[in-house]
Amino acid sequence: MSPHILVLGGTTEARELATELTARPGTRVTTSLAGRVARPGAVAGEVRVGGFGGAEGLARWLREQRVDAVVDATHPFARTMTAHAARAAATTGVPLVVLRRPGWHPGPRDDWHPVPSLHAAADLLPRFGHRVLLTTGRLGLAAFAHLTKTRFVVRSVEPPEPPLPPHTHVLLDRGPYTVAGETAILREHRIDVLVTKDSGAAATSAKLTAARDLGLPVVVVRRPPLPDGVATVPDAAAALHWLNALDRT
Repeated sequence: MSPHILVLGGTTEARELATELTARPGTRVTTSLAGRVARPGAVAGEVRVGGFGGAEGLARWLREQRVDAVVDATHPFARTMTAHAARAAATTGVPLVVLRRPGWHPGPRDDWHPVPSLHAAADLLPRFGHRVLLTTGRLGLAAFAHLTKTRFVVRSVEPPEPPLPPHTHVLLDRGPYTVAGETAILREHRIDVLVTKDSGAAATSAKLTAARDLGLPVVVVRRPPLPDGVATVPDAAAALHWLNALDRT
């Protein structure tokens, strides 16, 4: 019987993995997308959109669809989905690996301020100035809504969800970005501080270089911890190696 691989997607690595797997004769690949982005881009293989109904619903789907392995290649901040995947895999005995690209690390000239959450980021902002470039995505901006004296430039792929801070300018844009472009935005809007999540993506790291070159502080929201005991790989190639090892067992 052909192996069935479920890829929990939404990232560049997930698309890369789906492309590689669908090229293998006899392999069935299903990529699951949360459906939060209206135009997620082309994905090879089968695609399903929407939630599973928690860990129990995912476990039921794994059994019904006879899934042989799961690769969780969701965003590093998709904490709930990763927790559900770990529980469902443990319940069903289906092998699971979490694909997480490496995080960013500050250099000698970086002025980074790590925080555990968006709320903690909001608490820090008044010490740095009144003009903020916020690149944490379109969700969770309510954490900053009480900062009535701060002016925000919010960049996201799709319109952010309210409530928003009262003084907000929205930039709808999608990476990859360039250092020159990021520098221009920081200068045009006279930004005092950058706020970002540690997504680790090379396509969005130019803002960090631009902030460093301009001597700006960066508030970096740390990634949530992974569930205990899950296997991890850093990229699509390593995920393929992990799947190949399963085939040999």
